[in-house]
Amino acid sequence: MGFIWALIIGGIIGWLAGLIMGRDLPGGIIGNIIAGFIGAWLGSFLLGSWGPEVGGFFIIPALIGAIILVFIVSFIFRSMKRTA
Repeated sequence: MGFIWALIIGGIIGWLAGLIMGRDLPGGIIGNIIAGFIGAWLGSFLLGSWGPEVGGFFIIPALIGAIILVFIVSFIFRSMKRTA
């Protein structure tokens, strides 16, 4: 049950990051879950483990990391679109 909870929280974090940045991630729900997991890793790497923890994710660093990830991915996709 913990794995399912982690998938749900990761998806919500990725979805919130996309909403905050005003950009959709490729891959829909799966993209949001992946962004949530990678964002949580990136956020805890950059900011450490602090704030409220839900489903194994420290929410504030995970959300900040996911926002950074969405920014980077959208920048890459935008630059690839221009060159094509």
